[in-house]
Amino acid sequence: MSIPSKSGRVFLVGAGPGAPDLITIRGAELIRSADVIVYDNLVAYATLRLARDGAELIYAGKKGGASGNVPQTEINRILIEQAQRGRRVVRLKGGDPFIFGRGGEEAEALRAAGIEYEIVPGVTSAIAVPAFAGIPLTHREHGSFVTILTGHLDRFKDAKAAIPWTDLARAADGRGTIVMLMGTAQLRDNLDHLVKGGMAESTPASAIQWGTTASQRSVVGTLVNLADEVERARLGAPAVVVVGECAALGNQLIWYERMPLFGRRIIVTRAAEDASGLIERLRAMGGEVIGVPVIEAAPPPSYAVLDKAIGEVGAFDWIIFTSAKGVDAFMQRIKTLRCDIRELGKAAIAAIGPATAARVEDYALTVAAMPSEYRAERLIDALTPERIKGARILIPRAKAAREVLQQMLREAGAQEVVIAPAYSTIRPEAVAREHLRGMIESAEIDLVTFTSPSTVTNWIELAGEAGKRFKAAVIGPITAEAARAQGLDVVVEAETYTVDGLVAAIEKHYIEGKMNAARSEPSSPQ
Repeated sequence: MSIPSKSGRVFLVGAGPGAPDLITIRGAELIRSADVIVYDNLVAYATLRLARDGAELIYAGKKGGASGNVPQTEINRILIEQAQRGRRVVRLKGGDPFIFGRGGEEAEALRAAGIEYEIVPGVTSAIAVPAFAGIPLTHREHGSFVTILTGHLDRFKDAKAAIPWTDLARAADGRGTIVMLMGTAQLRDNLDHLVKGGMAESTPASAIQWGTTASQRSVVGTLVNLADEVERARLGAPAVVVVGECAALGNQLIWYERMPLFGRRIIVTRAAEDASGLIERLRAMGGEVIGVPVIEAAPPPSYAVLDKAIGEVGAFDWIIFTSAKGVDAFMQRIKTLRCDIRELGKAAIAAIGPATAARVEDYALTVAAMPSEYRAERLIDALTPERIKGARILIPRAKAAREVLQQMLREAGAQEVVIAPAYSTIRPEAVAREHLRGMIESAEIDLVTFTSPSTVTNWIELAGEAGKRFKAAVIGPITAEAARAQGLDVVVEAETYTVDGLVAAIEKHYIEGKMNAARSEPSSPQ
């Protein structure tokens, strides 16, 4: 139980094993409400994206060029000082804060300083990483108990804290599972200790590097050859090692590494409020997806044109919506002005794209026209020249948008086309820029998705020239044109200009890539 205090409060939160969607609901809620987040090196960038605007992010992981972590005493000092300023502090630690994470030491320091604290457990890599490699830690036929230990021998210079390898080997031999964390550098010695302790040399063993992330790689061997297999595969830290009969099941039950987008790190640049569908679909296929919203909606500089149009909305023959955001902004303005929605009665409604049409129907309105191809130019055919000629047309949309539709409607004979800014798209302030820069500099991004020309422009402004090195996936030809104009390599272009079409195109691209790679591999000698 923590000690009551008039100062702030510290939450020791487990961030999970690496995959950003494995954080607990409680942990995510605390990140969103935190004034300060003190985070480790292994915390995913996407997890930090949960932070609210204005939250202070303090990096407490490995320093560039340094061999160790930020000193624990320094971390304790930061937590105490921030809490004493009355701030709500989240100490975000990879995995679980109390499993080899020094969370206990931090809790002791907070208690001694009279700071209120709360422990929020996290999904530990000791359990999650083997699961993502298809390895159950217990099995009715292969073992009924689990031992979790750190294989970092340098931490146990006190004989009382040393690992009892012989007792452990005898107890687990054929009957249990051993999970070793932080033991990559001492892997060969650790496995030798188990053999010398009496564990059978043929005991299955597995090593999984960067488990639950796009960088996951795993090997399965035995107690005597696993170290050689790890060296051959060039696996390194961070890695989890599993020893016991259950480890052999990884060859049979492996699932994550077989998913269509496994191993792919994909950035979604769409606005945060619109990105969830795309992110969820890509994650469902095994991709590690990072939301980096480079646009967000904001009020237009002036509502004057829109308000005037709403005031005489009954005089328009058509209202054309080009996005779901435009529908919401228009309807919200009607509500703000306390106008009667029945005034829309005379105007027919056209929508570009099924998502826009669905949003119109959410307001119990009927869509009279929608182009078969989801771009503005095809709307002329959907409205038909007969219904355009002499018509007064209102288009509520973003302040900055392409002028081609307005021009084409006038050329088709429209009497009047009113472009009414209903919202603006702006570039939000990026969170945890150092993480994004790190990914860009180390080329750890496989694909960047773009759903509009403005996402392309803002991405380049955010990432700079380095952001042009990555392959692009675009939702349609207009966005593709903008991406190529910026020097991006467009490798995926949706045939259907929707989020579903974009997802399908990405999946097809990578599946075909794997098939082509398989065909190019030399066949085994007969």
